Amino acid sequence: MLDIEIINNDGTPRIIEVPDEAIIGKAADTDVRLESWRVAKEHARLYRTPAGVIVQDLGSYIGLTVNGERIDSQFGPLAPSDVISIASFKLRVLNSMPEAPLVQAAAPGSRSNSAKARNRQATDELENSRYLAEQAAKAAMAAQAAPQAAPAAGTNAAAAPAAAAATGFALVPGVDPRRKELEFEWRKRIHAKLLDTMDLRRHDVSSMTDDQLRTESATVIRGIMKDMEADLPRELDREVLSRQVLDEAVGLGPLEELLADPTVSEIMVNRHDEIYIERSGRLMRHPLTFTGDRAVLGVIERIVAPLGRRIDESSPMVDARLKDGSRVNAIIAPLALKGPALTIRKFAARRLTSQDLVDFGAISPDMAAFLQICVESRKNIIVSGGTGSGKTTLLNILSNFIPPGERIITVEDAAELKLHHEHLISLESRPANAEGKGGVPIRDLVKNTLRMRPDRIVVGECRGAEALDMLQAMNTGHEGSLTTLHANTPRDGLARLETMVLMAGMDLPLTAIREQIASAVDVVVQQTRFACGSRKVTNITELTGMESGKVQLQELFKFVSQGYGDPDGQGVKRVQGYYTGCDMVPNFYEELRAVGNDLDMGIFKPTLPPGYEDVERREWRPRTGVDRRRSS
Repeated sequence: MLDIEIINNDGTPRIIEVPDEAIIGKAADTDVRLESWRVAKEHARLYRTPAGVIVQDLGSYIGLTVNGERIDSQFGPLAPSDVISIASFKLRVLNSMPEAPLVQAAAPGSRSNSAKARNRQATDELENSRYLAEQAAKAAMAAQAAPQAAPAAGTNAAAAPAAAAATGFALVPGVDPRRKELEFEWRKRIHAKLLDTMDLRRHDVSSMTDDQLRTESATVIRGIMKDMEADLPRELDREVLSRQVLDEAVGLGPLEELLADPTVSEIMVNRHDEIYIERSGRLMRHPLTFTGDRAVLGVIERIVAPLGRRIDESSPMVDARLKDGSRVNAIIAPLALKGPALTIRKFAARRLTSQDLVDFGAISPDMAAFLQICVESRKNIIVSGGTGSGKTTLLNILSNFIPPGERIITVEDAAELKLHHEHLISLESRPANAEGKGGVPIRDLVKNTLRMRPDRIVVGECRGAEALDMLQAMNTGHEGSLTTLHANTPRDGLARLETMVLMAGMDLPLTAIREQIASAVDVVVQQTRFACGSRKVTNITELTGMESGKVQLQELFKFVSQGYGDPDGQGVKRVQGYYTGCDMVPNFYEELRAVGNDLDMGIFKPTLPPGYEDVERREWRPRTGVDRRRSS
């Protein structure tokens, strides 16, 4: 427990006892409640570490000071004499000393009034670091002696440690928490020293290229670490520490190694000390952290600045991309209450093919062959699915079925598609500037593509009024177009398409909109992400026309789910099921056969569930259905 002395604005003191991790704020459920309009609901946090008690600013507007100096992110370990000021309140942690018999040290950057005090501070910091190093070494030896193996990535939460099971997220193994804390402390010190050194040398970093800045910073870091060699704990890897400081100073910090890891598909930074990743479809917490909110903001700036985009208090949200095409979304204060949040969706470094999807179990060979025929025969296709279901990946693969001699124009909010065609033009929308001018929405780009003589138009995602222009393009000779939208089923996808057309403000009757959709769209491909993390194409549906004022759909292929199981016997539950045809042949197959195409009708035969013996089936014939309505 922590004993905290609080001096109110009228000078009256009081002492309260709170847990070792306590929240300070004005909310009723906070551990240390300070009633003032200048205090945020969750203003600061106190937590005990092996070296002592740390105070952390939770992103409040007015911030907090320690001994009269404003702190950037966190301060500590605290001494009993350190005074924390929040608004008009003053707080002291009376029992902030660590349990080990060592003298409490001030945090790096705090100023003493005498040479003797500064020397004592340096000695105490060294003792603290050695204490952390000893604890990390003991923990590492205990881990090696224990016969328990670390849980593999992607295993069940039940197999993870109790702490991870309690939160529902597995912790990425391989990093001892105490060692991580030791690395964090020294990384923060070296980073602060690097900034001071670069500033003293009057380096104009804005005029340097990325390579020059990285080379210069690496040289300075090596010099700093050489000067601090006597104080650096022996347990710390100098090369790793140098690389971490360099990555945070001029790169993407802890995200560098996650971006280089091919098994990581998504990176989520909730705040500077909370990083989650997605691996094999499962979410898990990663032990690496940033040194503070300023470091996260620096990473966001380095991502969006080369793209000509901005993020600040007046525009606190931004969509961007990395050099490899990975999609980035960032949001900062005042909208993000816990601190800057960053989400990166990575894409495979190598070019994926339909065979890769078959190998992953995301699609059947018959479905892949059918989609290739649809693209080559210039059918308009919509890929529908939920967030993170793999729509963009599938759209990329479908786009690469387009014959090489055709002219392709892609339109996206943030360029993600990677098409390997020689005759390709990629367009990207542009947000408005600080004055609210200069923005170019996707709808204007779609209209402009019609004047660029496209053979194929590929829209990364339809989110609004551009859906009307996309449908009109499909109905006016630009067949073979591709796009994606968010929906849970093919029928829901068409309903969303109707809603987006109404967003164009043309006041069209619903019947006219549905006729446009039935005439323009040929196939809807439904992509689904299951609870286990696997992604599969669950439906391929054909639009067969209009009947009684309603768009008619016909399933051609589907995935039949049989629940969740553990096929590998490793405690990892995966969705089980099989792909099957739906005993119906699409209308346009008759047209393709009429012009001499040799098509396999057997791919539409139903597949019996695994374990059933095959039976003799009737002869397959193309069905005749409602004539499709085509606009002239």
